[in-house]
Amino acid sequence: MSTIAFIGTGIMGKPMAENLQKSGYQLHLSEARSPAPTSLVDGGAKRFPSNRLAVEHADFVIIMVPDTPQVKDVLFGDDGIDAMLAAGKTVIDMSSISPIETRQFAERVKALGADYLDAPVSGGEVGAINAALTIMVGGAPDTFDSALPLFGAMGKNINLVGDCGAGQVCKVANQIIVALNIEAVSEALVFASKAGADPARIREALLGGFANSKVLEVHGEHMVQGTFDPGFRIALHQKDLNLALTGAASLGVALPNTQKAQELFEICAEQGGASWDHSAMVKAIETLSNHSIR
Repeated sequence: MSTIAFIGTGIMGKPMAENLQKSGYQLHLSEARSPAPTSLVDGGAKRFPSNRLAVEHADFVIIMVPDTPQVKDVLFGDDGIDAMLAAGKTVIDMSSISPIETRQFAERVKALGADYLDAPVSGGEVGAINAALTIMVGGAPDTFDSALPLFGAMGKNINLVGDCGAGQVCKVANQIIVALNIEAVSEALVFASKAGADPARIREALLGGFANSKVLEVHGEHMVQGTFDPGFRIALHQKDLNLALTGAASLGVALPNTQKAQELFEICAEQGGASWDHSAMVKAIETLSNHSIR
């Protein structure tokens, strides 16, 4: 089995790494930023004091960090893994970051002789825990094929969508759709409640019709119950929508409803909700409507 240096074992990264470990992969963990999770160490993962040492004897490097600057730092910073990259190694960035900078990172990595895939994920913490993530991959077909067993240990819906950067483009598109679905469900449930109906029963009825969606099923329940522990934090969805809006501006594309979703997330953030689950967008609609559905 291949050896994997896994950098970034947070809410998403930790269960992803655990599933790789369960599938028999040897993990190398960097403690450059924080201690390695006990569960992974107890399972046999090796700990290293720096990113470079974690990568030195690994076949694959998986990066799962919050944003573009963190990926750049892992790759090319003071403890950058670029010093350890050469032919035979593959870097897989599973973070959600800028498609433009992803293409630049890929070129720099490939110039060192290593291979590069961008492979952002969708499915949240639940998908990560259950090895049921959707994985959107950009890169060369032969590199994708070599990494497919790793992806299979972490996800179920795995697609090569194009060259390097295409995976990040796909993830941005995904985040636009998810945000607008959350907005639609939020508006519908607030409308129903203000009109005197029980939002829980309305949700149950809609699950059987054309309006059904995973957002209505999962996030709609969060909205009704008022349980907004992440999940996927509003601050991270704001970051992804900013990538969408910045990219749209450079391309001359109009994204009016994406802009509105971003504004609603900002209302939540102003209420101290940057760390709430993104299903808490309903609280912004409730604020604007002066009405709570709970």
